[in-house]
Amino acid sequence: MISASTTDRLRMGVLGCADIAWRRTLPAMAADPLTEVVAVASREPAKAARFAARHGGEPVTGYAALLERDDVDAVYIPLPALMHAEWIERALLAGKHVLVEKPMTGGHAETRRLLALARERGLVLLENFMFLFHSQHSAVRKLVADGAIGELRGFGSAFTIPPKPPGDIRYLPAVGGGAFLDFGGYPVRAALHFLGSDLDVVGAVFRRDRTSGSVLSGSVLLCTPDGVPAELTFGMEHSYRNSYHLAGSTGRLLLDRVFTPPESHQPVLRVVRQDHREEFVLPADHQFANVVGAFAQAVLAGGDLRAHDEGTIRQADLMERVTAAARVVTV
Repeated sequence: MISASTTDRLRMGVLGCADIAWRRTLPAMAADPLTEVVAVASREPAKAARFAARHGGEPVTGYAALLERDDVDAVYIPLPALMHAEWIERALLAGKHVLVEKPMTGGHAETRRLLALARERGLVLLENFMFLFHSQHSAVRKLVADGAIGELRGFGSAFTIPPKPPGDIRYLPAVGGGAFLDFGGYPVRAALHFLGSDLDVVGAVFRRDRTSGSVLSGSVLLCTPDGVPAELTFGMEHSYRNSYHLAGSTGRLLLDRVFTPPESHQPVLRVVRQDHREEFVLPADHQFANVVGAFAQAVLAGGDLRAHDEGTIRQADLMERVTAAARVVTV
């Protein structure tokens, strides 16, 4: 926790100039009264300068140089997935709090180790699965708990996008990690969110590109100890889909645009029963602003993020078990 007498704003440095930072996270930081972007680092000086000109702060050449700055309290890391672990560790050892894009790392043991390191050093480390900070999911949980669809019998979710241009980082498995780490984590995390942490892997199939070696798409089947299944689909060789549904003994609940809604989007929650159909228009919410605010509060005022730490560990474990169990088909 940073003492309020030291600063009343969290001074943020940015490691990497990714598209998600440009479009969503840095505008949220610039608008948040508790955060201030003071430095943006890239290996390319022109890119750092472009980001800094739009979002504030000084351009810095090289990630290590940013970590040496005394005016940076915390860093935001939107680097490619398999670069996260190295720079999380270097940031923590430099005394910086860390907000990192998902996945935190490529494996369970490394994720657990870095969270333990953050706790040992009294630092906040938060994985940015930003959809968890949107209020629409609380509304879904309440309807299910209130019996709107009876007893829960199944969960399904999909996050798919069209193919990316050749050379996209997601086609480089040693850097981007492939579609499962990038897109598959969303439906997996949603299953944990709604079905609880005790999920078994029943099976999975991954389609792997023969040329790049990267996982392009796949499907996963999980289940709870009571036999409630979760059927999940992910990939980057589809039409765009971004949804989940919950099936119950008396009805179904469906929601679209669940992982990446714009802040102006008003979610439409549909409840369907045999002789009844109902739609609820939920309030718009800004999940990026919410996660930035939660991170800043945790650093400045000691907010409790232990539930998110536990979710991150369980997510990493489940992703690893799915990968180990998957039947891989080369295409």
